[in-house]
Amino acid sequence: MSELYERFCSFINLHESYYKARKGKRSKASVASFEYNQEEELIKLQEELATQTWKPGAYTNFYIHEPKKRLISAAPFRDRVVHHALCNMLEPDWERRFIYDTYANRKYKGTHKAILRANQFARRFKYVLQCDFEQFFPSIDHAILREKISTHLQDNELMGIVNLILQSGIGAQTESYQMKYFAGDDLFSVNRPRGLPIGNLTSQFWGNVYLCSFDHFIKCELRAEGYVRYVDDFILFADNKQILHDWKEKILNRISKLRLTLHEPQIYPVYTGIPFLGFRIFPTHRRLKKKRGIAFQHRFRNLAQRWQNREFERSKLDASVQAWVAHVNWADTYGLRRSVLSRYVL
Repeated sequence: MSELYERFCSFINLHESYYKARKGKRSKASVASFEYNQEEELIKLQEELATQTWKPGAYTNFYIHEPKKRLISAAPFRDRVVHHALCNMLEPDWERRFIYDTYANRKYKGTHKAILRANQFARRFKYVLQCDFEQFFPSIDHAILREKISTHLQDNELMGIVNLILQSGIGAQTESYQMKYFAGDDLFSVNRPRGLPIGNLTSQFWGNVYLCSFDHFIKCELRAEGYVRYVDDFILFADNKQILHDWKEKILNRISKLRLTLHEPQIYPVYTGIPFLGFRIFPTHRRLKKKRGIAFQHRFRNLAQRWQNREFERSKLDASVQAWVAHVNWADTYGLRRSVLSRYVL
């Protein structure tokens, strides 16, 4: 057993991963069941990993509809502990490779940091190129991803865990994927293993791994000073529209090597406002996108009625309102908050 693999399946790493995996989910039955016998469960899991007999369990699939319809595939809780344990081993090395301006699923980054960075660039540049990948997680090609991971992971045992998790996700996003053909493809290309389950911690991390070389292409080859990416959404800034048009063509050519495509890219002046991560970003201020405000009004009305019917404690309602207020505080929303929250006497 290699030193790295020994650290991966150590009780200390699994115990730390268990605490990470249960965060915010302790009320769920599967988590509570694991927690009731946590020491025995962790020892059993450690033994399976050490003897390389661990196998991923079946996913639970369901749809979410906010901000758009997505198929979520939730792994069993004990598998999520393994996902955290694996990321504990791989992330520190990859964190050194990621560029500064990618903000999803990274420590000290996140949505609000991405919005602030985009706001800074909107003040510096006149025009923006806005792009987002089509079917990003369903499109991720396993052979390409495996090569990117194995290039920097010289440990066959840990690579075996990576392969098991990848294989467990084959087919999870099949119904969300519409086949795209690329140069050199034949009829059998439809059978290429692809897709990462939306819901896995590993999927979020591997999304950044998959696009790491693309991020460096933007910064080092295109030399774009203004660039922000959050998962599959990214924006580039420049003072010349022709530069952005040239970049767009080079980007389309580059991502075809990753077997990815874009929705129609848009180029426009920054003063018109940039719709990004639920906000509309202007050089001088930020606003919440209208549909996000409407969605919360519906949710808040439903929660208020359920609380009045004594379906749950007041603390749950307060927590929901406080979380929303903390989020929309990143934009100029004083009037919206006062309008929405004053409609009900609680």
